[in-house]
Amino acid sequence: MKPYRIPAGHGESAFVEKKSKFIGRVWPVESEQEAQALLKSMREAHWDANHNVYGYILRDGNSMRYSDDGEPQGTAGQPVLHVLERQEITNVLCVVTRYFGGTLLGAGGLVRAYSHGAKIALEAAGIAEVRPWRQLELICTYAQYERLSKIAAEQGAVIEHTDFGADVTLSLLVSDSEGDAFCAHMTEVSAGTILLEQMGIQELAVKIES
Repeated sequence: MKPYRIPAGHGESAFVEKKSKFIGRVWPVESEQEAQALLKSMREAHWDANHNVYGYILRDGNSMRYSDDGEPQGTAGQPVLHVLERQEITNVLCVVTRYFGGTLLGAGGLVRAYSHGAKIALEAAGIAEVRPWRQLELICTYAQYERLSKIAAEQGAVIEHTDFGADVTLSLLVSDSEGDAFCAHMTEVSAGTILLEQMGIQELAVKIES
């Protein structure tokens, strides 16, 4: 399967621009029905807001939608959608809610504000990559731990957790396509002194950016 990127979870952040309050929110979604249900709940929760602008992108059917929700055409929904597209995020819904503060922002100001609302919401959520991941356990000595954990991260491994017992056990996730090369490299840099066990392969969404 071709890897793809999604929000790592729900993210929310807010800011004020010329007395208008903007609240950006991001969710991972699997279907249009799920996106529309979340939109409905946002509109109900923020019924007193001036605008609930949104954009969403779905892998299923390669579909995307957006709404300016009463803002001038092209100043709100499209900028939100463009932020998601630039980050190559899919299966995502972003809603940016605006409470008008009485000062007009102009077309350029609106584009910047809605883009920023989407950007900070996505940053709050983080980004996960969905792909086949190889699950590994790397067992090393305490003397080796700091160096090898740094090398593993540099090689693209995600360290899920670390157990400190008689030795140190690192539970790792490595892209399956890079798994053999990773194992060979870690064996080489440790001069064959580590124990590296393959626990299986799973298609997972693993957080890669925060």
